Amino acid sequence: MIPTKKTPELKHYKRLARRLTLAFFATIFILLAIFVLIMMLLEKLGFSFRTGTFSAFGSLSIYIISVILASAISYFAVWNIFRPLSDLSKGTRKIAEGDYSVRLEYNGRLRELAETVENFNYMAQELSSIELIRNDFIANVSHEFKTPLSSLNGYLTLLQDDSISSEERNEYISKSFFSIEKLNDLTDNILRLSKLEHQVSLDEPTSFRLDEQLREAIVLLEPKWSQKNINFDLDLPELTICSQRSLLFQVWTNLISNAIKFSENGEPITVKIEESEHHYKVYISDSGIGMTEEQQRHIFDKFYQADSSRQAQGNGLGLALCKEIISKCDGKIYVTSKLGEGSVFLVSLRKAEK
Repeated sequence: MIPTKKTPELKHYKRLARRLTLAFFATIFILLAIFVLIMMLLEKLGFSFRTGTFSAFGSLSIYIISVILASAISYFAVWNIFRPLSDLSKGTRKIAEGDYSVRLEYNGRLRELAETVENFNYMAQELSSIELIRNDFIANVSHEFKTPLSSLNGYLTLLQDDSISSEERNEYISKSFFSIEKLNDLTDNILRLSKLEHQVSLDEPTSFRLDEQLREAIVLLEPKWSQKNINFDLDLPELTICSQRSLLFQVWTNLISNAIKFSENGEPITVKIEESEHHYKVYISDSGIGMTEEQQRHIFDKFYQADSSRQAQGNGLGLALCKEIISKCDGKIYVTSKLGEGSVFLVSLRKAEK
């Protein structure tokens, strides 16, 4: 159990235990008094009690011993029930005050109490995990905002120097806009992710051509892949699905953008669709730098960036956003990758029941 002190809750349960015990004593005493009065009345009426039978004194002795034993057992049982409840009350108060490290122990045999203590410990563990995630999220957001803001401040300070050349001025302006773009992307992703995580219901699904949507995402990203001379190997049979059109478009642009970002110049990217009995599957493959097993385990975590050397190109929220969107669309996302050999992202969407 957690360390105990004489808290108001503990005093309350002690008083309650004493009151219950006194009530038990009083009830037994009243019954005993009634029994003795009946025995005395019977003796006055001429009834006699031989030694071989229960005399009034013998009966009184038996009842006194019974009262003592019953009271001791009763007090022990009451105390072993209310003591865990007292610890539970104190633990709950600590949770309310923000101390999620509290844990309770119960070695008794009452199944209900054991389940209550187990559920309390599970709640405390989950709240502790949520608190760690929240603190980590705040720390990462602060860091991600601070970096582009510091860069922006530095470039704007340099632009105030009248002695810089026009080429330097244009370069500083370009980098300032890049920092502003990073801030905009970060803000948009945080807002989108927060909205999705707290959104109970989505818009009504609509029917659309999945193959056309993937082509639209590729065309939208043309400036990025044409700059690196990347070709696309497409296997996109005509396929109409019913789902969240605008949300899924964010998924395709993000995954294809990542494939472009981590591919070397001239390397191909494959995008294909497969249909099974219960699912639609979209594969997006690249031959880029790939990932280790450790990186694959955390790639969908918020703010996680597998390639720290390319942090300037992202904020670690894109894949977390993809996972949240796909989960809302009743689907799953998987990744398989080998370091130096590229990655394959698979998005599996469950078919709507007809």
